Amino acid sequence: GVQTCALPILRFVKRMHAAVLACGMVVAGMAGLRAAPPAAHEHDHGHAHPSEGPHHGALIELGKEDYHAEIVHDEKTDTVTIYILDGAAVKAVPMTAKQVALNMRAGGKPQQFTLAAVRQDDDPAGAASAFAVTSKPLCQALDGHGATGRLSVEIGRKMYGGKVGGHTHAHRP
Repeated sequence: GVQTCALPILRFVKRMHAAVLACGMVVAGMAGLRAAPPAAHEHDHGHAHPSEGPHHGALIELGKEDYHAEIVHDEKTDTVTIYILDGAAVKAVPMTAKQVALNMRAGGKPQQFTLAAVRQDDDPAGAASAFAVTSKPLCQALDGHGATGRLSVEIGRKMYGGKVGGHTHAHRP
């Protein structure tokens, strides 16, 4: 399996609380307001970034907003794609990693999924800013009530982890 870096969860709790609440409100609002433009929200640390990623997916904070990951779920093909974005959640961040790991807990059972690098048109040779897998079990885990998980990714020789939880992803129409 993919080796993951165990990061202390307690230091993320305070930072993630506001992000999880904001994502939950965005997802709830998106259900009926698909045509509305994405709103920027202001955090107490003085800068704004979009409430959803450039591919209309939910954002996952990596580090202290060093980077973001955007998770998009295509229900028609059972494909989950994770895009690695900069701290402002706007620009793609190509990297040399061949895969990222997504650990999900659904139905009381831990499951690990590996998403392989997918080079985007603007990515330099030998690097990718997107990672994808076609997996019905992963899609079901993401859709499961109360499902939680953790994304682990290595960027520039440093491990980052981000919380995935409670239906915080967007579905591609």
